[in-house]
Amino acid sequence: MKQLVTVAVTTYQSASYVIETLASVYNQTYQNIELIISDDCSRDNTLELVNKWVSLEENKNRFTRIEVLTVPENTGVSANCNRCIAAAQSDWVKFIAGDDVLFPNCIADNMGFVISNPNAKILFSQIKVYQDTFEESNFNKLTPGIFPDSLFHDSIDAIIQYKLLLVSDRIHFTPSYFFNKQALLKVGGYDESNRFVEDYPMWLKLTRSGERLFYFHKATVGYRIHSKALNNTGNNVLFKPSVLKAHAIRKEMVFPFLPWEIVKSEEFVYTISKFFESFGLNKKTKINSALYRLLTVYCNPFQYVYALKKRMKKNRNTIFYY
Repeated sequence: MKQLVTVAVTTYQSASYVIETLASVYNQTYQNIELIISDDCSRDNTLELVNKWVSLEENKNRFTRIEVLTVPENTGVSANCNRCIAAAQSDWVKFIAGDDVLFPNCIADNMGFVISNPNAKILFSQIKVYQDTFEESNFNKLTPGIFPDSLFHDSIDAIIQYKLLLVSDRIHFTPSYFFNKQALLKVGGYDESNRFVEDYPMWLKLTRSGERLFYFHKATVGYRIHSKALNNTGNNVLFKPSVLKAHAIRKEMVFPFLPWEIVKSEEFVYTISKFFESFGLNKKTKINSALYRLLTVYCNPFQYVYALKKRMKKNRNTIFYY
């Protein structure tokens, strides 16, 4: 029998979409799956829908087991993820948000890769982004469009990945994430003090510990952009809320390890972004876009310091100036 895999569905206010998510797990070509659904104290009827779905005999029979986790108050994304990991009885776990979907071969493709690559404990792949529904007419983009050699090339080890991730969180296809449970437990799981930005701190912890991130170039997950999601603001804003939310994390986990002018430049952009948010200027209009670019790029003095240092011979082989 093939190895057991846990699919963990994390939900919060997911009533409009969760049944479609669950159906995508049911329809996996890979058979040996346990299903965990962890709800973070939804105030809508998410749990009612979930409990009704899992009570159906055909759904019970599809999975090795089903467990529904609940909490009396909202705890945030990081804590919700940790609950799923603690409940998982398998070595391999696939997270999926209660408004996204797995493509039918998602688990089979991921397991095929890790079996062929025994060192792979943390794995990413492509995602297809849709607006509101997963009809082809609402298809938005495929990301990443090309194999991201800058982070996942065979010559790049975990420490170089860590340094590249210090510069920026360049993994914008997090919903594809597939992982070995023990790899996350070794770094202490998710930091629950970061309630809503769970992924970037995890990539930093994993790579800093020496755990290399892997990738294969095939779409495995459908990601939904819609107005109800925490960070799904679509393409109509200059920057997503996570840009501001992640600042405290970068200040703690990243800034001490970066050259001073990169830190100052980022602080400068953060200040401008807070100004735009405070005055309701985050909507992507021609005027707002032009003004934001003028202030964050052309009026940013630290950008010029960085450009100068990048051209210095002594910095040519320094990863922060690639």
